[in-house]
Formats: sequence, C-alpha cells, structure tokens
Amino acid sequence: MVYSMTGYGQATGVFGTKSIKAEIRSLNGKTTDVRVKVPALYRTKELEIRNLILERSSRGKIDITISFESDDGDDSYKINSQLIKQYYEELAKVADAYQLSKNELLPSILRIPNVVELTDKALDEKEWLASKAIVNQAIDAFNSFRLTEGKAMQKDIVDQVSFIHQLLDDVSPYEASRIKALKEKMNKNLKNNNEEISIDKNRLEQEILYYLEKLDITEEKIRLAQHCKYFLEVINSSDRVKGKKLSFISQEMGREMNTLGSKAQHSDIQQIVVNMKDALEKIKEQILNIV
Repeated sequence: MVYSMTGYGQATGVFGTKSIKAEIRSLNGKTTDVRVKVPALYRTKELEIRNLILERSSRGKIDITISFESDDGDDSYKINSQLIKQYYEELAKVADAYQLSKNELLPSILRIPNVVELTDKALDEKEWLASKAIVNQAIDAFNSFRLTEGKAMQKDIVDQVSFIHQLLDDVSPYEASRIKALKEKMNKNLKNNNEEISIDKNRLEQEILYYLEKLDITEEKIRLAQHCKYFLEVINSSDRVKGKKLSFISQEMGREMNTLGSKAQHSDIQQIVVNMKDALEKIKEQILNIV
C-alpha cells in the first residue's frame, strides 16, 4: 500500500442557510507542513483542524481551505464605510496629481487594517460539528486520491526493481569469461614488460588469484539482490509512511551498483550496470513522491 504525496480532496455540506466547502491539496515535502486557511469565524478551530490533518495524513505540503456561502451574508465582518471614504478621497487626490488610474483604489483600500473589521460573533458548536464532519469527508477523499495515485506508482516501481533483479541474473553468464580475460590480460602484460626476468610461476599464480579475489563481485551481487528483496518487502508492507525508508534502500542499491561496475572490468557487465542505474534513477524519481 503506497500513498502519493500529491493529492486533492473536497467535500461540501449544508448547515442552516450556509453552504460549507472544505478543500485539501498537497505537494511534495520532506516533512508534514499543514497550512490552514479558514474564515474569521473559524479561527479558534485552526489548531483542531490542523490536528485532524496530522492524525489522518502524513508528509507533504498540505493546504486545507474552508469556505462558506450564506443566503444571509457573512455577518462576521463589518465594513467601516466612513474610513473607506476618507482613504478613497485622499488617495484619489494623489492619483489625480500623478495622473494615475483609480481602478485599483478600492481593492487596495479593503486590504488596509481596520477597514474590514471582525465582529465578536462566536462559532455555533452545532455548526462546527457539521463543518468538522465535512472536513473529515474531504480528508477521506484526499486520502483516497493519494492511494489511487500511489497504486500506479507502486506498480511502476515494482516493475523497475524486478528489472534490476533480472539484469543481475544476466551478469552470471559473463563471469567465467571475465576471469579468463583478466588472467590473460595480466599474463600478457607481464610477458611484454618482463621478458628478461625470471618469474616464479607458483608465486605468480598466487598473486593473480589474490588480485582476482579483490575484483570478485559475488558479494556485491548478493547484497544487491538482498536490497532488491528488502525494497519489495517494504513497498508491499502495510506501513503507511515508507518513502524515506525506500529512499535509504535505493541509496544502498546504488552503492552496490557502483562497486559492481568499477570491479567488473568487462564491457558487457558494465553495460548491464548502466541499465541498472537507469532503472534505479526512475525508481528514485518516483520515491520522491511517496508518503
């Protein structure tokens, strides 16, 4: 079960004459960053709304917006008409003096402190319970969206990991020829550079074996196979949050691939490693969007 970090969910409902709407959207983020935007009437409930999100969703830059429309209007605001008039008259004089447009004067004035004042009206508890239910419905839709996106990513990632494992099996046929080629190369270099030097063949064979042991790739293959297996176990687990763990495992996979490629000294094996790295980069890009 994989959840995408990007998501969207909304829900609407009615309380009395009000139509209430909750919208949640998220983008990628290393941590959980919740931003709440609500009408002034709901300001006292911001922390509770934030906690609802934190309890049921994880990771990402999450924005939640609650808005409502009422047949009776929003009586939690009061416009200071006298103050608007004073500001407009003064700013209009400035605009005339500098031959500026007056089209944006009113929107600008409405953003000035104390022009639009909040009333002391308290949020009705029944209204809050109705709004809270709507928020939970939006979270349900949000999580469902994330899960649907996550399933598509999970399939693609699992396919890439399976491809890496298949490529790892493709290395085996080249190992015997690889060792033979390395031995021949070393013997040839010794003959070319030491034609007049007497060589102890037994000692030479020991040194060649020691050198070949240093270039042995068996451990790297085993560790990479284990990392692939563990990666699949984690991504298929029931844990909700797994993006960071998968990122750590992919880093370890990359290290084994790098060592495998540097030790190989065989063009066909190195080409296989390049294909492995290409698949791993695709995996890493997808992991960035996993919760």
